[in-house]
Amino acid sequence: MKRSFDILSAFAGLLMLLPLLTLIAALVFLGDGNTPWFRGVRVGQGRRGFRMVKFRTMIPDAWKSGVSSTGAADRRITRVGRLLRRAKLDELPQLWNVLIGDMSLVGPRPQVEADAALYSVEEQRLFKTRPGITDLASIVFADEGEILTGAADPDLAYNQIIRPWKSRLALLYLERRSFTADIQILWLTLLGAVSRETALRGVGRMLAAWEADPLLCRMAARREALLACPPPGAARIVTDYQKAARA
Repeated sequence: MKRSFDILSAFAGLLMLLPLLTLIAALVFLGDGNTPWFRGVRVGQGRRGFRMVKFRTMIPDAWKSGVSSTGAADRRITRVGRLLRRAKLDELPQLWNVLIGDMSLVGPRPQVEADAALYSVEEQRLFKTRPGITDLASIVFADEGEILTGAADPDLAYNQIIRPWKSRLALLYLERRSFTADIQILWLTLLGAVSRETALRGVGRMLAAWEADPLLCRMAARREALLACPPPGAARIVTDYQKAARA
């Protein structure tokens, strides 16, 4: 049922959004005369790599900087890209990835190889399912760029205060996933574009119904500063991202 729903929804979405997708592609191209597409390699189901399609929101070859996590004030982000990121419109082309089977509408967000290589044994369970366009963490950390703004090392900050909670939300989803849960997450994702506070309350209700860990519920509510925490299955907080990424 999930795969059938993905195919029908992705096909219908691409068809209905074609005028918008064309307009966005033209705006990105006119911004600097370069391709409007970004096809970054991500790690998917079974730990297989695939090309995830997005609208390009950064300067050409921005990936060569070696920085995977991006703060809202990152100078590599283009003027048009900043608007697309704010509205999450850069993610729309991933409907193509859903249609061809690389991704699902709902599932753990796919990671770059450098981040996937850091996953603990417990986190590697996330590779058992198709990655998704959205999930609970996409709603909770919709402001990821703002969280990382000003960080001396955005990748390290991500692994200290975002990844631990993001992975816990994804692992909880794997345990409790259902077609009904997917519909709820899709609805909350759309709702988040109108009222983030309402969407976060909806996430809180889902976590309460799933009897999630109280600390995870606190962090997901986003009413306080995110606490640094070891990733699921790890004994300590990440202290050296670059060293770990090279290992």
